[in-house]
Amino acid sequence: MTYQNYSLAQLQQIDAAHHLHPFTDSKELREAGSRVIAHAQGPYIYDTEGFELLDGMAGLWCVNVGYGRDELAEVAAQQMKELPYYNSFFKCSTPTPILLAKKLAELAPRHINQVFYGSSGSEANDTALRLVRHYWALEGKPEKNRIISRTMAYHGSTVAGTSLGGMAGMHSQLGGAVPNIVHVMMPYAYELKLPGESDHEFGLRAAKAVEDAILEAGADKVAAFIGEPIMGAGGVKIPPESYWPEVQRICRKHDVLLMLDEVITGYGRTGEWFAATTFGIEPDTITTAKALTSGYQPLSALLVGDRIANTLVEKGGEFYHGYTYSGHPVACAVALKNLEIIEREGLVERVKSDTGPYFAKALRERIAPHPLVGEVRSVGLMGAIEIVKEKATRERFSPEGSAAVTVRDHAIAAGLMMRATGDTMILSPPLIWTREIIDMACDRILKALDLAEADLRKA
Repeated sequence: MTYQNYSLAQLQQIDAAHHLHPFTDSKELREAGSRVIAHAQGPYIYDTEGFELLDGMAGLWCVNVGYGRDELAEVAAQQMKELPYYNSFFKCSTPTPILLAKKLAELAPRHINQVFYGSSGSEANDTALRLVRHYWALEGKPEKNRIISRTMAYHGSTVAGTSLGGMAGMHSQLGGAVPNIVHVMMPYAYELKLPGESDHEFGLRAAKAVEDAILEAGADKVAAFIGEPIMGAGGVKIPPESYWPEVQRICRKHDVLLMLDEVITGYGRTGEWFAATTFGIEPDTITTAKALTSGYQPLSALLVGDRIANTLVEKGGEFYHGYTYSGHPVACAVALKNLEIIEREGLVERVKSDTGPYFAKALRERIAPHPLVGEVRSVGLMGAIEIVKEKATRERFSPEGSAAVTVRDHAIAAGLMMRATGDTMILSPPLIWTREIIDMACDRILKALDLAEADLRKA
């Protein structure tokens, strides 16, 4: 039985009766009814009524190769017929996770050669937390277990992921976070830069907050610093160029590990296979997921640097951690084919040299002049539009976040799926977007901004 047997109203009724959605006000959703996405092709998604939307979010930061890739469906079916599942416990493995680990080691920075699999970015960050603390225990320093993170960071929705993240609303619902995790200021120049302070100076000040937290606790108590190269779910906050080199210098100075969360930025988003390369970072761990399979299968891969991996091998002892679906053969087969497509079509290089610069130029020249826009920023095919009431003063509309939601709703009505985070509109499209599609997206953004301004100014 397929969805074609049901009307939209029937699907919405069943959805309301039985389906609890993530990050959703259930009362509000049940009153409005969900939009049911039925099929997709290339850069477009379609609901059950046939309404076409240009997907400006690549699903949820993940569908890098676009929709309707028969190769990915075929390789999944082939693997299911051959070996649908076996675990990676009990000294066992299967071919596809072995071959995928080799491929990831080839793509990753040269000091990273080991992979630990899960099914989501949240799981991978749980693993990273466990692994880093286990590493220091093996090194005879179990008290070196504090993790430094940042406000508004997003590292997943499990208990550990929420604790690592810096979302106040999520913390308030958690009712008790994982201990020994502290949060420092985020590198968000648009709102936090002081009068007269340059971007360079602000980046150094934001990095100093990391060092201050290390010194406050004592370096002998701090295991690692965790950060997204670009803060994604927090609003595509791009740090100044001075930030990451200084953070890395500080971590090395105090012998603090560097955990990089590339669940969003990995596999071509920034115009490099990993944003670690984009920003010149040499992390000890890289958390990846999402675009690893372009969302066609749930899979995450924690990439582990040689320093940690060598200690695991040399010291020995069981790492009491893992998942039933770690290294799932079907998901790994899809990942291998997905990476092959990205390479074959030159999508990473296209983002770096063509569509990424064109996207930045289009935002800067077409979107930034709009009266509602305080700032645009982007790296590769990842961008943000700050929504303001007054450009000069950066005053926001009240209540906080309401203006961006208005823009989002008009964008969807105009045929562009965008996301609102606070007072920021964010874009993370499939890497298959062309210049023509970027132009189309900008047309729809401008229409949404014009209609939103009319609504917001008269309110």
